[in-house]
Amino acid sequence: MYHDKRFQLDPLFPLVTLNHEQIKNSTTADYLLADKKRFHEIAARILSIKDSTLTTLVEKLKQGSFKPESDEEKDCFKLLSDLDHVSYKVQGSVTSKRYMRNEIWSLVSSLGAPSWFITFAPADIKHPPALYFADTDLTFAPEIRDPNKRMRLIANNPVAGAQFFKVMVDMFITHVLGVGLDHPGLYGDTAGYYGTVEQ
Repeated sequence: MYHDKRFQLDPLFPLVTLNHEQIKNSTTADYLLADKKRFHEIAARILSIKDSTLTTLVEKLKQGSFKPESDEEKDCFKLLSDLDHVSYKVQGSVTSKRYMRNEIWSLVSSLGAPSWFITFAPADIKHPPALYFADTDLTFAPEIRDPNKRMRLIANNPVAGAQFFKVMVDMFITHVLGVGLDHPGLYGDTAGYYGTVEQ
């Protein structure tokens, strides 16, 4: 990361970076699943779809939602329900959420039901390290700032907010839960934990 945080302060950089990451992951890790018993039937239907039908569907969908009218259009929509688009490496995709649910159920099956459900939201606009991450000053010097200036600092640098959140989560796991330490955490010995962010 550059000391002047030129990329962090660019309003479009996070969006462009996320788009590139999503495109890369979706082109290298996506595949389709179909019911084994109906595989040959579904494959034959895929091969029978005309390019002109797909072009017509795309044009109609650009104008908003619609109901398929011709038999060919209905076949296209039926294919969507017959095929399962798997893209578990793409963040935020339906399949990635399904994999997360499977991981949670596996933990519950292995360790039992969770004892604690903890939600926390660190206040980045009030925390000195978060403001330091967002500022371009290289030396850390806690100072009382105007609330409006604090809000603008964090709003103009979302990377700093994410950086601060990561630091707080790591500290919570280490010092509150006691993971990786030679003594129990605040809630006793931690057998397992699972954390996720709201989407």
